[in-house]
Amino acid sequence: MRSMTGFGSGQASGSPGSLVIEIRSVNSRYLDLQFKLPDELRQAEMPLRELISQHLSRGKVEIRANYTRAKTPSMQHYTATLLHQIESTYQHIKQHIPSVSAPTLTDITQWPDPDRQQADISLWTPLCVAATQIALTQLTEVSNREGQRLATIIAEQAQQMHSVVTDLRTRLPALLQAQNDRIATRLRDAIMQAFPDGLTHISGQEISQRLATEASLLALKADVAEELDRLATHLKELDSIVSVAVQSKRANAKRMAVGKRLDFLFQEMNREANTLGSKSVNGDMTKAAMDLKLLIEQMREQIQNIE
Repeated sequence: MRSMTGFGSGQASGSPGSLVIEIRSVNSRYLDLQFKLPDELRQAEMPLRELISQHLSRGKVEIRANYTRAKTPSMQHYTATLLHQIESTYQHIKQHIPSVSAPTLTDITQWPDPDRQQADISLWTPLCVAATQIALTQLTEVSNREGQRLATIIAEQAQQMHSVVTDLRTRLPALLQAQNDRIATRLRDAIMQAFPDGLTHISGQEISQRLATEASLLALKADVAEELDRLATHLKELDSIVSVAVQSKRANAKRMAVGKRLDFLFQEMNREANTLGSKSVNGDMTKAAMDLKLLIEQMREQIQNIE
């Protein structure tokens, strides 16, 4: 299990210079790659996009790059054409701003050379790829640690849900019987108040049977055994998904789409908890339904960061 929140940084050096790639990721429904690269490194965007897409399936990912060119060992690099260009630019600016200072040696050494930049294009891309691979490795390590922490939290909350379901299932027969008795008593009292002289045309046994039937029908509507069984099944599936995701390799975890699977599962759990609440016949069942809904909502919040 891996979180969508993480950070990674990678550095690579070569003949054109050195660069640093930083990758930041936060939760998102889909994979959203946002590149913030200098113009000199734009040609590396497509290879980096393919590389990152192989490692990540969801998340809003920001990729930044900073580079430093290698220092020129001698002034032989600065050709007459380049120096003439610098001089022409200086004279042109001086016509409009007479007080402008002449370019210093530092300005000249930092002057962009189109010919050199064009020659460096093919050299920067491998460095970008190498630095990105390092950054992705670091990002994956951070995301895996966060995912382990989220898995532990979800497992604890699932255990609390299991305790609620088990306790309610154990007490369900007694709760339904108590509800049945209350309904039968209310019906009997209502009949006695409506017919204080009794029902001479109906025997007491027939009245008792009819009352028992009506009470059983009402109690049946309050039977939540099926909802509890489905919740127990969902909890087993939750444990299976989390266990497999934690133990699986990165590639397998990506194919599982753990975050989406859990989101669908929690929707089903929430539906059962709502039905349980709608069938509540006493305060204990209502409290159990509310506890389940709270735990499900807490888990749904946690999985928003799971890839």
